[in-house]
Amino acid sequence: MSGESKPLIIAESLSREYTLGETRVVGVNRIDWSVAAGELVVVKGNSGSGKSTLLSLLAGLDRPTGGRLIVSGWDVSRLSDKHLTQYRRKTVGMVFQSFNLMPTLNVMENVCLPALLAGEPYDAVRERADGHLRRLGMERRFDHLPSQLSGGEMQRTAIARALINDPAIVLADEPTGNLDSRNGTVVMDLLADLHRTDGRTVIIATHSDMADAHATVEVELKDGGIV
Repeated sequence: MSGESKPLIIAESLSREYTLGETRVVGVNRIDWSVAAGELVVVKGNSGSGKSTLLSLLAGLDRPTGGRLIVSGWDVSRLSDKHLTQYRRKTVGMVFQSFNLMPTLNVMENVCLPALLAGEPYDAVRERADGHLRRLGMERRFDHLPSQLSGGEMQRTAIARALINDPAIVLADEPTGNLDSRNGTVVMDLLADLHRTDGRTVIIATHSDMADAHATVEVELKDGGIV
């Protein structure tokens, strides 16, 4: 799907180091990388390879300690806290291994929350959430709390929440890590459908091979660098 247009994601010597006492830990090590719009990227690597750190940087949940990261025209490495919040709300949708749903909110409320926090009117947000949840097969679960859902249903709810602000990029960090193989396959197929049907850019960090058949690009990380 790569074309002549400017890449959606550009990383230049991107680094993230942590200091633990007197120890320096390298999460991401001087990565040079670009991703075209409309790709489905599968990022592989063992635990500690830097997958989650890379996705956290892309999501604006963490800041690089070196290099540059430009995503959809945003220079993420240099954003103020205010603009970083806007970036997270407008540009990226995040799907986590642990679902990260609010336990006291029902499915519909969880999905609507990011858009409501961004100041959008309730009726428009509710209509959009309704469409995403129905597409993901959750039309009978609108009023259920997370504790009343299966793992697969919780992850589908999390995918709908990630889509609510119509992000340019969906980031999924080990999205099948807490699911059995059947539900894991369903979730990977749903993420692949977002790419295939919507032309949406999807980046999946995973130990699993479930997404390999859907990938347009595969990247392997080792010790914080691209192999």
